[in-house]
Amino acid sequence: MVAKQRIRMANEKHSKNITQRGNVAKSTRNPQDDKVAVGPWLLALFIFVVCGSGELSLCF
Repeated sequence: MVAKQRIRMANEKHSKNITQRGNVAKSTRNPQDDKVAVGPWLLALFIFVVCGSGELSLCF
């Protein structure tokens, strides 16, 4: 019984997508969610460590 009710609620929620034919948004995510996962300082530190270790391996 609960599963039928959940399916019915989902169908009602998304039924407007059927009638819009081509006018449906590509994604339901907010544009604010597209933040960078790694900060610029952490990225710079990572590049410094990788390049520095590569340079040290050439010296020895």
